[in-house]
Amino acid sequence: MRHPDKQPNGNKVEDSIVLSDRNSQKDASIIRSVCFDERAPIPRNLLANLKHEYLHREGWVPLERREGRISVLVDNPADLPRRDSIESLLKTKQIEYCVASRDDILKFIDHFYGTCYLKEARAEESAAENGDRREEFADVSETDGTIVRLVNEIINEACLRRASDIHIEPDVRDREVLVRFRVDGECFPYRTLPYDYRAAIVSRIKILSSLDITERRLPQDGKIRHTRPNGEDIELRVATMPTHGYVEDVVLRILTRGKIMTLNELGMPKETLDQFISQLDKPYGLILIVGPTGSGKTTTAHAALHRLNRPNTKIWTAEDPVEITQKGIRQVQMHHKIGLDFSTAMRAFLRSDPDIIMVGEMRDYETAKMGVEASTTGHLVLSTLHTNNAPETIVRLLDMGIDPFGFADSLLCVLAQRLVRRLCTHCRESVPVSREEWDEMARQYGEKAFEGLGMDFSDKRKISRAKGCPECNETGYRGMMGIYELLIANDSIKQMIISRKSIAAIRKAASSEGMSTLLQSGIRKVLEGETDLVEILSVCLR
Repeated sequence: MRHPDKQPNGNKVEDSIVLSDRNSQKDASIIRSVCFDERAPIPRNLLANLKHEYLHREGWVPLERREGRISVLVDNPADLPRRDSIESLLKTKQIEYCVASRDDILKFIDHFYGTCYLKEARAEESAAENGDRREEFADVSETDGTIVRLVNEIINEACLRRASDIHIEPDVRDREVLVRFRVDGECFPYRTLPYDYRAAIVSRIKILSSLDITERRLPQDGKIRHTRPNGEDIELRVATMPTHGYVEDVVLRILTRGKIMTLNELGMPKETLDQFISQLDKPYGLILIVGPTGSGKTTTAHAALHRLNRPNTKIWTAEDPVEITQKGIRQVQMHHKIGLDFSTAMRAFLRSDPDIIMVGEMRDYETAKMGVEASTTGHLVLSTLHTNNAPETIVRLLDMGIDPFGFADSLLCVLAQRLVRRLCTHCRESVPVSREEWDEMARQYGEKAFEGLGMDFSDKRKISRAKGCPECNETGYRGMMGIYELLIANDSIKQMIISRKSIAAIRKAASSEGMSTLLQSGIRKVLEGETDLVEILSVCLR
């Protein structure tokens, strides 16, 4: 929730109101001022027994429950009869009265009731009067103005809240449509919509993404080009999935088209960055960037291409989808319906005089085979894979059927990465680390390697912890950062590839030669105060 603590000129606002009319019963209190914020979460539990018309007429509304107290917006906190009425309706005296203009209060009321509670209540009242419940509104369709505005509002709000994904989930049991956003890797509820809107919302999204609105039994994939109110054009990847109860879920992934990040901006440890750059500067070979979906592989790949992109270099990329564009790089969008896939693009690239090739993903044997062959014939090849760590990537490709001799000869390095949540800079707190916490970090890191960091336990040593504030939606985290694991294919690793050694053997050999694992990289971020151990352990295995 935004609080206008400062005016545009930087002066603080004196927002205290002293209540002196009830000296014997009420103590003087400081009332915080609140302005309307369309991102405010809907306090469903607090609104359960309150009517839209009543709140609109009386000019107050409950805002949130915080630390055991209910925050209520009023335009005149000194109105004692109204306060008595509020306490009676909410059945508590633990109320924090916040001051807001009447216009802002009415905006909050309309925001809370506008697309959820008011329509749902009216539908339930109508069903009760008729003695039954209609399955769908006959007058609600995908072309209805309400549905069009609602879908646009959801997409714009997701962009405003820095969401990476939008999940639209009809709930057959509770008869509502839940909309959730994924922000910084975590899903949280955004709002609920009337159950009767379920088909119209899905159909509207299908129309925008050029999908078949009559097909409801099979999953479908598509894309939407959307223009935000500020004029920014964004692209969304759409996936529909039929679910229990003859309904369809929709997931929309927001494909960011922001500025290209450089390698220095990725936050790699200096020794890892230097080693990775030394591999990029080699004239030919295979570089693999691996991790799960949403781990930032595309961002890292384009940061590498940004360094390699020079006027005297020809670069081809095959991507699905093209998320980041760079001047001077020839980028090809995959189109599987007409047979344009990664292997087809690779064959065409080799006939198009490339110096550097970037393949969006090595999904199959054919693409991997051509990538290895291209890297052994004088081309630098970058590609991504969905694997958990760097040593596992080598075994995965060998299991695909790749020739171990050619693979060992071409491989330069494997960079594995994860995205972890960064502690909110507004509220994170620095606390002394206990002996138990220190020993746990040493055990997770590896005691011998931990001693090599040259850091001893001390009562004065501190680490940062999540706390929670309005800026981070009370989660304690805001923003993401990467942790990295770089495996360099030196002579001993190449020999292990030819001998088809196990993942454990390759990891042990790489670690003995200086490779920091994902977990070790994450623990270093904990010691630097960027995140906490709980977050690192949630994305890394020892």
